[in-house]
Amino acid sequence: MNMTILLLAHYDQAPPGATCCLVIVHKHPTSCASMAEVMSVLFFHTMRYKLSAPRDASSDRFILSKGHAAPILYAAWAEAGLFPKEELMNLRKIDNDLEGHPTPRLNFVDVATGSLGQGLSVACGMAYVGKYFDKASYRTYCLIGDGESAEGSIWEALSFAGIKKLDNLVAIFDINRLGQSEPTAFQHDMDTYRMRLESFGFNTLVVDGHDVEALCKAFYEASQAKEKPTAILAKTYKGKGFPSIEDEENWHGKPLGGKAEETIAAVQAQIQNAGPNQLVPQKPLQEDAPEVNLTNIQLSSPPNYKKGDKVATRQAYGTALSKLAENNSRVIALDGDTKNSTFSNAMLKTDSSRYIECFIAEQNLVGVGIGTACRDRTVAFVSTFAAFFTRAFDQLRMGAISQTNLNCVGSHAGISIGEDGPSQMALEDLGMFRSIPGCTVFYPSDAVSTERACELAANTKGICFIRTSRPGTDVVYDNNHKFEIGKANVIRSSGDDKVLVIGAAITLREAQSAADQLAGEGVNLRLMDLFTIKPIDKDAVIANAKECGGRIIVVEDHYPEGGIGEAVKSAVALERNIIVKHLAVPSVPRSGKCDELLEMFGISAKAIVEAVKEIQSL
Repeated sequence: MNMTILLLAHYDQAPPGATCCLVIVHKHPTSCASMAEVMSVLFFHTMRYKLSAPRDASSDRFILSKGHAAPILYAAWAEAGLFPKEELMNLRKIDNDLEGHPTPRLNFVDVATGSLGQGLSVACGMAYVGKYFDKASYRTYCLIGDGESAEGSIWEALSFAGIKKLDNLVAIFDINRLGQSEPTAFQHDMDTYRMRLESFGFNTLVVDGHDVEALCKAFYEASQAKEKPTAILAKTYKGKGFPSIEDEENWHGKPLGGKAEETIAAVQAQIQNAGPNQLVPQKPLQEDAPEVNLTNIQLSSPPNYKKGDKVATRQAYGTALSKLAENNSRVIALDGDTKNSTFSNAMLKTDSSRYIECFIAEQNLVGVGIGTACRDRTVAFVSTFAAFFTRAFDQLRMGAISQTNLNCVGSHAGISIGEDGPSQMALEDLGMFRSIPGCTVFYPSDAVSTERACELAANTKGICFIRTSRPGTDVVYDNNHKFEIGKANVIRSSGDDKVLVIGAAITLREAQSAADQLAGEGVNLRLMDLFTIKPIDKDAVIANAKECGGRIIVVEDHYPEGGIGEAVKSAVALERNIIVKHLAVPSVPRSGKCDELLEMFGISAKAIVEAVKEIQSL
């Protein structure tokens, strides 16, 4: 049987030194061995936590950013007594939650890791909440592999942590010299790591990562740092203590095979006290995190608009954000230096302490947002241009695996933004967010529906995306209109409608113009606003299409792939006698005025009129 071993060293009071227990695992033994002493000191000397409630609000946080070393995380919690050590034998089995990389299916894991380079951003969000919102004594620890430190998102997070003076954050770099396929860029050049970390404003400590006493001292020094986050640069060796494997290449992620027995014997020889109950008593936990209520979050006042007024939905988002923040002190806003365009700067007037500027670093922006929402400490609204969320797709993908509750608001959607040109135009965003499991996708068409979308998102589990637009659009709803997730709204109808036209925001405006024109020719259109693209109101789409002779036109300010049109086509795919004509932006656009672009790329009122005539002839 191919087996690997995990060396889990832990601190023993007299004298300081490594002791260990053996755990049979099947993957990444060398990556686990390099961080064994770090984990032992953290879990059995430094961190404060409750076994009865691993995600307790007042307990220290730990993020294993190098998620492939999951076996040592599981072993640490088993050694601490959270679950029987025998359970570790079920690692990676389909009916067990000890998966190959950590996920929050486990009650001691806050976020999923394994897509490298993301843990530190999440840890920054947790630490920010601890220092500035909870004002509590808990600390946040993040263990990062030296290989993953090549990721730009790590350096975005380091910059953020230094700027925000997160002195309750400790970033531990496991510098074991070896990556997956070859040595890392800087191997054991500790001076280069130290200078880089110091340049980001970190209290930086270089230690022997296998020296338990040195690690204890380093974590103590970190606890005394003020106005600076701490980085512990631990010089370690991959496969530490494994004969003929330690510090050797080509062992990443591999089972030990024929070397298992020899390695187990070598590790057993290092055990100083193998008896039970040899762990250092848990340090007392200061239960000083305040109670938080994130339920039934409402606008402080209902929408207050007049039908026909032109209001940009991005501006309505700012109004809604302010109203939600007025009514609940845990509603927060994060942005990436676009707050005067997304209108998230409304939070600055309501409560500037609840606005987090993340600067132009969208991967870290989303990661910090996920961190702030962990353990239900805040309701986070993260905003930027919708196009720039594509840069953070991996963070969003991992956020879904992490069961995170995060509200993303993307402005400047589509070609309707005008002269700024295609680099600023979100034309893929609906497809991206629709592809994320469990994501709710809002596309409000006016100011009233935007405010209610924000209110609904604040109370909805999972990732929510709210797409907002730059140009003003007519207010079409009464202020007291009731909106529901997954419920479409018909905003124009008659008893003799020939075609169902589905649009949103700017294209709904164009559809209204087309309907006015065709009504003069005796052709009535029914206009539908989906409100949420995911989930889509399948029943309403089908029922209204049948009442309109089975003819649907979808017109959207988005590329054809992944947007409203494909959602509608999926909804009616098994229905007989329904035809869908899809108008979307067919190619990469260019700069120009809004109306010129709508005309050029075939989503204008004129294009809708032509489509109606075409579909009626089919």
